[in-house]
Amino acid sequence: MTPVPRPRTGSSSNHRHRPWPMCRQCCGLALDMGSARTRAWIAGRGMILDVPTITFPGAGAVYPIQRGAIVDVPGTSRMLDRLLGHRLPRLTRPLVVVTTPVLDGPTYRERARTAVEVLRPRTVLTVPTARAIALAADADLSRPLLVVDIGAHLTEVVLLAEGMVFDARRTAVGTTDISAPGTSAEVVEAVTTMITSMLRQDRTSVTADALCRGALLAGGGALRPDLTYRLTGSLHAPLRAVPAPHTAAIRGAAKILQSAHAHPSTRSAHPPGRGTGPHSH
Repeated sequence: MTPVPRPRTGSSSNHRHRPWPMCRQCCGLALDMGSARTRAWIAGRGMILDVPTITFPGAGAVYPIQRGAIVDVPGTSRMLDRLLGHRLPRLTRPLVVVTTPVLDGPTYRERARTAVEVLRPRTVLTVPTARAIALAADADLSRPLLVVDIGAHLTEVVLLAEGMVFDARRTAVGTTDISAPGTSAEVVEAVTTMITSMLRQDRTSVTADALCRGALLAGGGALRPDLTYRLTGSLHAPLRAVPAPHTAAIRGAAKILQSAHAHPSTRSAHPPGRGTGPHSH
């Protein structure tokens, strides 16, 4: 488990949401690249991909993203080109929104931007996966919120305050580490330990308030009744599963995509792969 230094909280500006204009010049793409699956959303078309995260299918499959880290940037680029190169309108430079884990964020963001270059983006915006999940759930971000994201190979617990990352923990354990139904003890113990550590280190009431409010549960782990039941008992606090929890991150990224085009920074010319919009991370 790795803690993240606690930054100062702050509120983000609100921006007017307008429908994405249906034109070739305004192509937009949301990406959620996980260790197990990669999901993509194209503006005006919805989610077009939900496939295994492999460079090429077949017996010689290469996994360019492992335990929440991009370990093979060229392989990730080849995967994106194979999956999306023919799906984007020609002669366009898309606005791309990419979800990123909170911890190891700077490295992941830099590698993700490099990999996405193959799609010739006009601008790349990154958003913490936990924030994307909260947006997909229409959560009230004016109050402290605890997001528990249990993926296939990585579990992340993130505390949001005023919509910003206040604290975070992660562990390289996920649903693929559960050998059989009813053996979710390792994941439950990891989540409980992370949240307990956050409570002990928080000299304010933010973590306790968020836990009493009820943690938001997402990722494939939220689809396992045995895991959610045991977590509720271990934490002695309510859990709220996001609807369709395994696709919450990409749906939240799509919401940001819908609003980001209205911001002046996304209309100006940026070097490909560099974003400075309000949701850049």
